[in-house]
Amino acid sequence: MISGINHITFAVSDLDRSRKFYRDVLGCNEVYCWSGGAYLEAGSLWVCLSVDSSASGSLDYTHVAFTVMPEDFAPLSDSIIKSGARIWKQNQSEGDSLYFCCPDGHRLELHIGDLQSRLRAINGLQGGRCGSAQ
Repeated sequence: MISGINHITFAVSDLDRSRKFYRDVLGCNEVYCWSGGAYLEAGSLWVCLSVDSSASGSLDYTHVAFTVMPEDFAPLSDSIIKSGARIWKQNQSEGDSLYFCCPDGHRLELHIGDLQSRLRAINGLQGGRCGSAQ
């Protein structure tokens, strides 16, 4: 069973421009930045900005991720796969994820984990905390 929205990922063509917009205009709190993206918080919502050269097109990385408990991940994933839903990406990030499309083609993800588990997983990788004056 899905228990809520886990995060929203927006594909962006210009990371600096997007970071400034989400931080300075919308008031999001930057948590972590790297050359290919940034994690921000909007209240309790985790927002990922991911550099994608096709961000202005229809085949970008923009998607909504739903939180699922570890014990529910496999049964729900099996149900999604058996429904014939199109799988649009293979998981390469921290935590179990299933990237799939709904019947209307919206890109969705089931994800186990949260922003803190993601930050723990990327600790030591290139990148770092975002400065508020950047």
